[in-house]
Amino acid sequence: MDISIIIPTYNRLWCLPRAIESCGGTNCKTEIIVVDDGSTDGTWEWLQQQPNIKSFYQKNQGQTYAINWGLAHANGKYVRFLDSDDFLIKGIIDEQYLNAEVQLADLVYSRVDIYHEESKKTTKSPELKPWNDFLEVQLGNGYGSHFLGMLFKTEWAKKAPRRADFAFREDRMFLLEYGLLEPKISLVGGCAGYWVKHPDQMQANYQGWKSQVTNWQHLNIYKNILGNLAQNGKLTQSRKNAACTVLWPLAHWIAKKHPKEALEVVNWIYELNPDFKIPGKGTINLLYNKLGFKTTEKILGIRRLIKYGWNY
Repeated sequence: MDISIIIPTYNRLWCLPRAIESCGGTNCKTEIIVVDDGSTDGTWEWLQQQPNIKSFYQKNQGQTYAINWGLAHANGKYVRFLDSDDFLIKGIIDEQYLNAEVQLADLVYSRVDIYHEESKKTTKSPELKPWNDFLEVQLGNGYGSHFLGMLFKTEWAKKAPRRADFAFREDRMFLLEYGLLEPKISLVGGCAGYWVKHPDQMQANYQGWKSQVTNWQHLNIYKNILGNLAQNGKLTQSRKNAACTVLWPLAHWIAKKHPKEALEVVNWIYELNPDFKIPGKGTINLLYNKLGFKTTEKILGIRRLIKYGWNY
């Protein structure tokens, strides 16, 4: 088997057939593995009627477990992960597979564009250039594409399984832990597929406590990855700088509920990069530079209180 395509799904019968169809018509040997995470919309019953699909059912445990279950049953030399509301471009599976074989690559990547479900319009993402340092890009130095646009070596992916302790950011943790394995990477130009935006999107519903947990998980991912790199003497200044571009906005989001902890993140940023320049322009950027992070966040907090009240 050349490629395994793992599709976790939960109540996505309205779009799952499109995702599966986008995986067909390949010249290389491909298996499609769909893991139904306890759907209640008839997904499992529909899957039983589909030929040439390896389907598995689990009681609702979350996407992390669904992906790992699919990966455990993957027989392909390479593997790709496809959310059931997204879809691939025709021909990309064969093109990336051939590239991986010729270049002896452990990871092949391409651009991912956005498809707006309601308007049926598309938004083109920046064209990718060859990456010199996969980890630096994924830590924050530029557009790092999306796992939808990547083909991974299966044996390597199994060394970096999805982690339930980072369930809300498990895709980010996976890419960074895969990067720690130092894969040989190769670029296939053009678009690999479409990341679909729609009202029922999982990330769009991360509000309240879910939003806070997501921020903490994101922060802990960076602590873990940067700590690992530092311990092994591989935390270069360019990787530190890349991480700071993500840690700064993350500190702002954390400050909305936890200002003390957010200030600790800011202090960490300046430890990583003493020459860090606050990104952006406008009034808020001016406040950060003139008044500092702590005072500026207090002002922003008062503004939110006036606008939204205590329930914000």
